[in-house]
Amino acid sequence: MTERLADISRRVHNVRQLEAVVTAMRGIAASRAQQSRALLAPVRTHAGVIAGAIAEALALLPSPAPRGATPGTPGLLVLFAAEQGFAGAFNDLILDAAGPVAGELFLIGSRGAILAEERGLKPAWQTAMAPHVDGVLALAERIAAALYERLPATRPARVEMLFPVWSAGTGLTVQRRSLLPLDLAAFARPPRRTRPLTTLPAARLLEQLAEEYVYAELCAAALSAFAAENEARVAAMVAAKANIERILEGLVARERSVRQEEITAEVVELAAGAAAVT
Repeated sequence: MTERLADISRRVHNVRQLEAVVTAMRGIAASRAQQSRALLAPVRTHAGVIAGAIAEALALLPSPAPRGATPGTPGLLVLFAAEQGFAGAFNDLILDAAGPVAGELFLIGSRGAILAEERGLKPAWQTAMAPHVDGVLALAERIAAALYERLPATRPARVEMLFPVWSAGTGLTVQRRSLLPLDLAAFARPPRRTRPLTTLPAARLLEQLAEEYVYAELCAAALSAFAAENEARVAAMVAAKANIERILEGLVARERSVRQEEITAEVVELAAGAAAVT
């Protein structure tokens, strides 16, 4: 026999252990995706409340004039990629969507940074994606702090976010959204009959609200990216488990066949020995 039963049994055992690891990874990724989706809704609600406050603060200005980026101002792209592997083509899809980056690049995600370097992209700033959903809000704070430290105060640069979104129907998609400077005209609403009570000058109040709104948008993008990475990992683990089951089915069938062959060989050998004795 070309194959030994012990060797096949060992392979079956190893494949079953691998199946257990894949199942555990799928469960962890699914749990993290669910946690991030649950947190995303209140973050978006918070962003909506801040947007309403900005609209009211705009009404307090004598002549609100949104300040945009000056023509020719270099842009900055905040790109959310994966922190870990086993997520299929997740990072490739995001980097393909980013294309050539004309301005500076802020890259979030260690695994994505490795692939970006292979493509010749050199981030001006890079940090790891939060390993757990509890760290996503702190991650948004780090990104916001790095942005305000990097951007000039007198000439606001164009800042865009590129982040993945996962939906049950379409799977992974990549969204590009403008972050800075804020289009204050988009927040304009009909003025209220009563002026809101404030303790800060209108310009200072608007500046602080704008910073809070940017933070909320970064939180939402980071949570979407965190959820999408884990959903992509769930999909990859589901595909891996299906492949493992096919391999295991073939190995188990081969194990039974070899066992039967060994039993048959032993029976034939015993029968031949008995015949020789008689």
